[in-house]
Amino acid sequence: MTPSDATATAALQDREFSARLDARLREFFRAERERVTGISSSATDLVDAIERLTHGGKRLRARLCYWGWRAAGGGADAPEPEIAAAALELFQTAALIHDDILDRSDTRRGSPSVHRVFESLHRESRWAADAEHFGVSAAVLTGDMSLSFAEQLFADAAARVPAPAAARARELFSTMRTEVMVGQYLDIHAEVAPAPADPREQLERAMTVLRYKSAKYSVEHPVSIGAALAGAEPAFLTACTGFALPLGEAFQLRDDVLGVFGDPETTGKPAGDDIREGKRTALVALCAQGGDSAENAWLDSVLGRPDLDAEDITRARALIRDSGALRRSEELIDSLVTTSDEGLAALATDGVSRAGLRNLANAAVRRAR
Repeated sequence: MTPSDATATAALQDREFSARLDARLREFFRAERERVTGISSSATDLVDAIERLTHGGKRLRARLCYWGWRAAGGGADAPEPEIAAAALELFQTAALIHDDILDRSDTRRGSPSVHRVFESLHRESRWAADAEHFGVSAAVLTGDMSLSFAEQLFADAAARVPAPAAARARELFSTMRTEVMVGQYLDIHAEVAPAPADPREQLERAMTVLRYKSAKYSVEHPVSIGAALAGAEPAFLTACTGFALPLGEAFQLRDDVLGVFGDPETTGKPAGDDIREGKRTALVALCAQGGDSAENAWLDSVLGRPDLDAEDITRARALIRDSGALRRSEELIDSLVTTSDEGLAALATDGVSRAGLRNLANAAVRRAR
């Protein structure tokens, strides 16, 4: 099979997998909605909120899980990667719901975030007490429910494979959960703790947050979980990390760039939202290394101010660009992509699986949203 044939075959199988995954999720939500509604019709809104948010994603983690499974020799139409992928989608949904509460974000993917949806429900229904508190409380529970759904599905997937494969996959899933929670904490800690005086330490801290909050759970763990379920040995999983971790870091660096410079029409977030939320990303750390000290002091003073107007955001963007931080971030992305490409080329797998992973790698870092 030629490389172009492998790419075309991988794209077709990726679409077919995505269609099967969508069908599985629809059936899962139908069953859970019926179960929850049987308890109380008032609680149906929880399942509806999870389904709406889950439906809006690009399925990157799910598809990486599928191609990790395939790369390790798993069958093209097997149910195990579909179920595990559905679990990853619901884990992602839980993380997004909780992340929007922590960041006090009003929107997600161009629509109101879940806590704002429940806040609006309270106001429109003219219920008693505080609408904002109800919105946050309901969203916390919705995120917890989505996390519970993820655990339920992953247990199903693991029960379908041999015990050694299940044990490795469960260990990876557990590690992923812990790392994401720690990464989230380090993210909010960095927003309030004094920034290190040494810009190099600022960058190191930003990269640690990036790695554990996003890079590992967005790319490395989905690939490795899929491969582990297919029976991959530790050496193959290590090779997966050589490809997937640098790709995950490049993916999040791209996300950070879009958080400052992205078009709201495509990102679904207000322009410069990361600055208003006080995100001390690698972009900010790189700016501290190369920018004017007075301008950097101004940027440090406005990070985390939700009332920043368009003029302030424009000034912050200009500072980040003029300091060379944007250029250096793009160079770092390119370097990580090169490392990832080399890792993928060395992965002992078939041409179609390699093409499937390469297609997703390109989509992860060459995007506008």
